[in-house]
Amino acid sequence: MRSGVIRTALGWVVALVAILPGGREGMGQPLRPGRAKDYGLPPVALINQQIRQGWVEQGLRPSDLAPDGEWCRRLFIDVLGRIPTVEELRRFTASRDGDKRRKLVDELLGAGSYQEEFARHWAAVWTNVLIGRTGGSEPNSLTDRAGLEQYLRDALANHLPYDRLVYDLVTAQGTTRPGTDGFHGAVNFLVMKVNDDKGAQAAAATSRVFLGLQVQCAQCHNHPFNEWKQRKFWEFNAFFRQTRAVRREDGGDGPGFAELIDEDFSGEGSTPQEAEIYYELRNGQLEVAYPVFVDGTAISRSGRLQDVRRREQLGRLIVNSPLLERTLVNRLWAHFLGHGFTRPVDDMGPHNAPCHPQLLDDLAAAFRQNSCNLRDLMRWITLSQPYALSSRSNSTNATRDDPTRGETPKFSRFYLRQLDAEVLYESLFVARTQRPPASSPEHAEARQRWLRQFAVAFGNDEGGEATTFNGTIPQSLTMFNGELVRDALAIQPGTILHTAVHNDWKPLDRIHYVFEAGLARPATRDEINLAGQLLAAREGDASEAFQDLWWAVLNSNEFILNH
Repeated sequence: MRSGVIRTALGWVVALVAILPGGREGMGQPLRPGRAKDYGLPPVALINQQIRQGWVEQGLRPSDLAPDGEWCRRLFIDVLGRIPTVEELRRFTASRDGDKRRKLVDELLGAGSYQEEFARHWAAVWTNVLIGRTGGSEPNSLTDRAGLEQYLRDALANHLPYDRLVYDLVTAQGTTRPGTDGFHGAVNFLVMKVNDDKGAQAAAATSRVFLGLQVQCAQCHNHPFNEWKQRKFWEFNAFFRQTRAVRREDGGDGPGFAELIDEDFSGEGSTPQEAEIYYELRNGQLEVAYPVFVDGTAISRSGRLQDVRRREQLGRLIVNSPLLERTLVNRLWAHFLGHGFTRPVDDMGPHNAPCHPQLLDDLAAAFRQNSCNLRDLMRWITLSQPYALSSRSNSTNATRDDPTRGETPKFSRFYLRQLDAEVLYESLFVARTQRPPASSPEHAEARQRWLRQFAVAFGNDEGGEATTFNGTIPQSLTMFNGELVRDALAIQPGTILHTAVHNDWKPLDRIHYVFEAGLARPATRDEINLAGQLLAAREGDASEAFQDLWWAVLNSNEFILNH
């Protein structure tokens, strides 16, 4: 009898998963047609005006504005890397303040109670950009991932301007590990890239991340698609030839740590005053190169530190280049809107024309004029109309504004995208405990262990890697049967299920609480009916019924998508 009841209950769970929104439709109810505010911020008005102009030219009607709960969940995911708690959600949705969206953006980006979470999340985002998800986990790696994250957390918490942050990452010297003499966490960006292959990875990563230029193909031959020639690659590479990573012993049995140092470079010829490097053309002919920036600016050819420190010169050239702000704007736009102005976001050469080129240039100029303030750029984007739109399509934009089909993005609706693995981990923690993730080494290490199962590194010129976290079988099995979901189903003090089952609430309030905890919205009528049938199938056992209900919510497309 009991097994039959369980089979029946599981049937209701499957039915519930089936009706939970999963495609481009059904992601909550639309708020209303209309235009988002400009909030008195000129850059927000600039975004709205230029994006709206594109809709008019393309004959597109934008989607309705997203409901408050959907927008709130979206903002927490993108700014803090997690979903909101029920308390945070209800505080926002219950407010009748006409300016509440701007106030929530200011709160999450401000120096108050969310500052530590903000810095921790964005340190993780930038660590992935700089060294990848596998950086620091390679055998005998010189990189100290925790050291880089510590530097980035401190920099972001202290509102370090982006140009200063980049200058540090390009020019830093010191040791990689926190607690060692001379520690400077920024060195972990380059420490594994300068020794191998004459610093080719250092040149490739620096140009790609900060200048939006994919130069690695030009190491061995002229780039087939853009103006980068072999000479240009090796001229850029020459900036790193004074730099070396040295392994240091710590007296223990471990791999020790590393130190990034600058030292005299005598060149590959015979005169350090003309510290040339050689590269080979495809026909076997040798050519010579000296340090020259991508815009043609040459620096001293000397390899002696007393004459010139090449990385310091490079750092100044990068932070003064207009490519810096254009690349950053493109990257953050893609983070918040799902697609950048170019695809990929870090390939912005002349061969890859951006959509909305004027908006890209205007936002880049505003960012530079605003002292390269990262939070202000985030504020402008998150308060804009394209960010405020529902993910539900309409008859004009369903097929004509779908970048997954090769369409140029018009941003007439919010593009669905899967949660990053890091965000999913933190969101499952919040969903289970209804409190922000712990700021502790233990929590960080547990998260990193969980993330390693999805990241795969492969040794190429870019130090590239791939992720298997793509919604297919490995991810589904982890979600359905993994430790995180099993922990989330526990009914013990401090968990959502304990609150839902043991509080003296009406059944309907319990159901809404579960849906708000996972999906940032109350249950629909159909979901309420199925939940009632599930409770009946469990013969009134509220604990098992709500475990089934919660499992269905966590394994729905709606939970795993940013929408």
